[in-house]
Amino acid sequence: MHIQQLYTNCLAQAAYYIESEGEVAIIDPMRDVNHYFDLLKRSNHKLKYIFETHFHADFVSGHLDLAQETSAKIVFGPGAQPAYPATIAYDDEIFKLGKCKIKVLHTPGHTLESVCYLLLDENEKPYALFSGDTLFVGDVGRPDLLSGNLSAETLASKLFDSLNHKIKPLPDEVILYPGHGPGSACGRNLGNELQSTIGIQKQLNYAMQNISREEFVAAVITDQPAPPPYFFKDAEINKNGYLPLDFIVEKEMRILKAEEIKNYLNPNATVLDVRNPDEFSASHIKGSINIGLNGSFAVWAGTLVDINQPIVLVCPAHKEEETITRLGRIGYENIVGYFTYNIVELIEEGIRVSSFKSITPKEINPILETDKYLIMDVRTLKEHDEIHVAKSVNIPLNQLEHQLKILHHNAHILVYCRSGYRSIVAASILEKNGFNNIVNVKGGIQEILKEKDVRTVSHLLLQ
Repeated sequence: MHIQQLYTNCLAQAAYYIESEGEVAIIDPMRDVNHYFDLLKRSNHKLKYIFETHFHADFVSGHLDLAQETSAKIVFGPGAQPAYPATIAYDDEIFKLGKCKIKVLHTPGHTLESVCYLLLDENEKPYALFSGDTLFVGDVGRPDLLSGNLSAETLASKLFDSLNHKIKPLPDEVILYPGHGPGSACGRNLGNELQSTIGIQKQLNYAMQNISREEFVAAVITDQPAPPPYFFKDAEINKNGYLPLDFIVEKEMRILKAEEIKNYLNPNATVLDVRNPDEFSASHIKGSINIGLNGSFAVWAGTLVDINQPIVLVCPAHKEEETITRLGRIGYENIVGYFTYNIVELIEEGIRVSSFKSITPKEINPILETDKYLIMDVRTLKEHDEIHVAKSVNIPLNQLEHQLKILHHNAHILVYCRSGYRSIVAASILEKNGFNNIVNVKGGIQEILKEKDVRTVSHLLLQ
């Protein structure tokens, strides 16, 4: 028996490859399936099952492409109604895989059709639980997505029953393999570990404690952040079907000339620049949004970019296919082409180019002493409460566009985050919406904390 976790960092998503006696099951595959085919080919194993824990909202699954190229069966939990052929398992149904067995545990709560898959070893002893979005390390799946006519409270109550009747009775030594790790928007505060055990979660996970139903429901639904808008589109795609990712990539791999970009410099389209923050701040197409590839790219793209709008990509050289693929994973299929940044070509075509001033922590004090700048912290409320720059206004990045009305367009804005990634995204959104006096803090609060000038740090930071 062999288990391999296949983790996609930018989506904080885990798929699983399980093999016994040459037979393979893949749980919650990503849309770009070539890696799975490579594993099967190298090992000469046969794919028998594609198990889905639920209709995913945060990414497009690869189940259809895998099934089309193999004889493997797609398996969903009770109540699932996909628009394509699939096996709808019943609660406690057993699927044989080599010398092992996989048992379906219906665990509604995150969604109604949510299931966990319990792997039984050759002696039919519970060995590992693939929990999807039902149970994470340190958290549980949020109950406010895809609930149909049910309230978050009702689904949270179902989740309470699922944990108490299906998961807590499992042996403590059973390995927990969750569907997501830290950074996923499918839970509120996931732990850093990518696996655990049922016993450890009984000790440390707030949702696995012996609390009342009322206490559990209140704990699970309180302070859930708004889900990224693309979640609902992706769930629909996963339920109804989709075109192969290779087809989408081929269609969108079209290089654009600067003159073509002019057609998309309007509110009904998005110019998405995926270069790193330093390159973007130095020079960029005015009105473009920067979400760098070297960060939580897919999550922030899905949060801030309208999935229905045409998108022009501005990419580093040779990064266009990677960018299109990563957007395709989350259901973005409206990319009209890509442009490798060339400032000369842009200026020749009369396209406005802009830049941001980025300063180091050493340069902050002179700016603050002018009392001229609004200091904007675009981290989460929790991050801001832990430590922040004195007199800063906290507007989390995912709420920024909805809060612009409280800002004066002539305001001078100093924007910072934890590392400098989110602050440049925020600066680009501000500029796109008509704010021009923007200064970014390079390296964010991480670099401020390294500042050796004690006067500077004590002056700036409040805990």
